[in-house]
Amino acid sequence: MDENRRLFVLSGTVIVVALVVLGGYLAFRGSPEHTLTVRSIPSDLTLTLDGRQIPANGEIKVKEGTHTLTGERRGFQSYTQTVQMTKDSRYKMYLFSNSAEGRAWEKSHPGEQLEAESEAGRRFDELNARLQAKYPILQELPYIGPGFTVNQGISQDHPGDPEYLAFYIKITDSEGRKKALEWLTGHGYKPETLELIYTK
Repeated sequence: MDENRRLFVLSGTVIVVALVVLGGYLAFRGSPEHTLTVRSIPSDLTLTLDGRQIPANGEIKVKEGTHTLTGERRGFQSYTQTVQMTKDSRYKMYLFSNSAEGRAWEKSHPGEQLEAESEAGRRFDELNARLQAKYPILQELPYIGPGFTVNQGISQDHPGDPEYLAFYIKITDSEGRKKALEWLTGHGYKPETLELIYTK
């Protein structure tokens, strides 16, 4: 009986050790890595991934998950983008000039400038598509109603974030606010989900 008990304890110990080793391996092996291929214009910009500088052009191994990619260069507007890494990905980091120094660089690099302008158009189209999906009301604006007008504008709740819009309602008579709310709800919009700014 003692022999069986020792064998049982030894078997149990081996199983526990195996489970601990396997669990440790699974816990500490880290997230899978993917290849991020970056093309930057200007090619000498400073590029960081989660605050750590990386090559502005080329490939880098990145752990799976959400990361922040930031491009900066003197004479150009900085740009930050959230990158979701779930597979090997390609990303273009194009900055746009905001000073005489940046414009001088663009003049001496016309091919890269043309490529950057094309990318700006693509980003603009993507932003508009996202906004149209998020705010179906945009299809009806500007709208002139009895005693009010409605148009979109810059969000005051999220200034500087182009992913958010506010809807400016100009009241032109004493019933304008009421009529505007009736128009919104009558067209299936929920005023409480929109940033509404009333003006006179």
